[in-house]
Amino acid sequence: MPTDGRRHLVTSALPYINGIKHLGNLVGSMLPADVYARHLRQRGREVLFVCATDEHGTPAELAAARAGLPVDEYCRRQHESQRLACAAFDLSFDVFGRSSSPQNHELTRHLARRLEAAGLIEERSGRQLYSPDDGRFLPDRYVVGTCPHCAYDRARGDQCERCARLLDPTDLLDARSAISGSARLELRETRHLYLRLPALADRVEGWLAGHEDWPVLVRSIARKWLREGLADRSITRDLEWGVPVGRPGFEDKVFYVWFDAPVEYIGATWELTDAWRDWWYDAADVHHVQFLGKDNVPFHTVWWPAVLLGSGEPWKLADYIKGFGWLNYYGARFSTSQGRGVFMDDALELRPADCWRYALLANAPESDDVEFTWESFAACVNAQLADNLGNLAQRVLGFASRRFPDAAPAQGAWTDLERRLVADAAVGADAYTAALEAIEFRKAARALEGLWSLGNRYWSAAEPWRADDRRAATVAAVALNLLRVAAALGAPWTPRTSARILDALGAGPPGWVEGAAVAAELAAPATRPPGPLPVLFEKITDEEVRAWKARFAGRD
Repeated sequence: MPTDGRRHLVTSALPYINGIKHLGNLVGSMLPADVYARHLRQRGREVLFVCATDEHGTPAELAAARAGLPVDEYCRRQHESQRLACAAFDLSFDVFGRSSSPQNHELTRHLARRLEAAGLIEERSGRQLYSPDDGRFLPDRYVVGTCPHCAYDRARGDQCERCARLLDPTDLLDARSAISGSARLELRETRHLYLRLPALADRVEGWLAGHEDWPVLVRSIARKWLREGLADRSITRDLEWGVPVGRPGFEDKVFYVWFDAPVEYIGATWELTDAWRDWWYDAADVHHVQFLGKDNVPFHTVWWPAVLLGSGEPWKLADYIKGFGWLNYYGARFSTSQGRGVFMDDALELRPADCWRYALLANAPESDDVEFTWESFAACVNAQLADNLGNLAQRVLGFASRRFPDAAPAQGAWTDLERRLVADAAVGADAYTAALEAIEFRKAARALEGLWSLGNRYWSAAEPWRADDRRAATVAAVALNLLRVAAALGAPWTPRTSARILDALGAGPPGWVEGAAVAAELAAPATRPPGPLPVLFEKITDEEVRAWKARFAGRD
């Protein structure tokens, strides 16, 4: 299959280092990025799929302290845990790097030097919260309190988990130390480096103006940030863990995590290959798509582009940003800190990865927030995976292996049933391809489900069990071919299930099928007798739903 003449750079928002990620993190960036990258590869395109753990900042220090580990060792262990969890979900990263890597340290300091040379970084004195009881400054999440915007009483000093507003620790009401709980805080003088974001606003706005095709969710958040006016932002912190500033007088400071974390997209590529510049520097033939949740949109549409544009170097910026809303859990946010909702490792104890991959992305929060409920998860698994795809595979493969155990069923003359099936399947395949090319997952899922339903309706209408051997062989051969096409097209979503189906059919690796090729695909002769297939998807019972609701309710 010919390529489209471009190389495709796919990046997923970096999961934070503190703990296995929940399903909201998964469906908000990593999973859709994986399905899109798999789709591109299947179409014969050159793809680099990049992700990494985001390891710096106050949460890492706090989590390491709670675990009783040095922070570098804590991050090493957590990176390995997250790598294994991602592999268990079949996320096909080409590289899963670490923002604590030497490559990221070098690139972060390089960009800071470029920005300072351009007059876009200034050293200033400022006042920051200090805890006499802890004997230290308290940046970012070292401070907790009440959000001044939504009154959430467990807001963190960098961003409110409930309303997603960016905060400064001094914004919080009833502020207290996240280390000791002490409310005896005072403002003390300290020096930091500030990025002059207002000086970059026009360049960022000009860049955004060229991307009116982006999702409304992304454009509206970016424009809201710009409309409210950018402020100079401190890009250093009084912390031990992070990228050292490397500047006289700043020996006890590191760069702010949101300054170095996006650099790791480039750093991770460098971790993979010395040819990283081919993807990130003066790379006009590269098409870059970013996947991220809406709380990360301001940083990826304003902050990170401002850094790259301000450097004066030809870095590759995003060509398309796919933002997602939040996956909520029964009216509340999924929460790592509060143990609310389902986490990746727990999920795989309940059902295989393909169930989660399909059910989550088929109902992804693409334009608005979406509620995860056990009832909706069970409905998708039972109706679409078990009763639709699973039923089609069992009916067709079971019948064909019993009726034609010694030879592949051969096709005879087609009837109007087959001709209508080809026409409808061609339309469905094209609709599915168009939706994935447009990065619209819910539309793609409906088109894929439509192909499964076509197969079941065809099988019921054709009634091969009532037909003579010649007619039964034709119906079985056409249905087997349709199942093969559906399994191939569905491979980015359910890679293990598709592999099982294709293996039972004696088919090779899944290739992409365009609508124009559907007729030839359905008319193709089988190469061997099909094998039987065990049940693909176990249905979810009401008893399981009740048990899971109780188990994952979280704590207040």
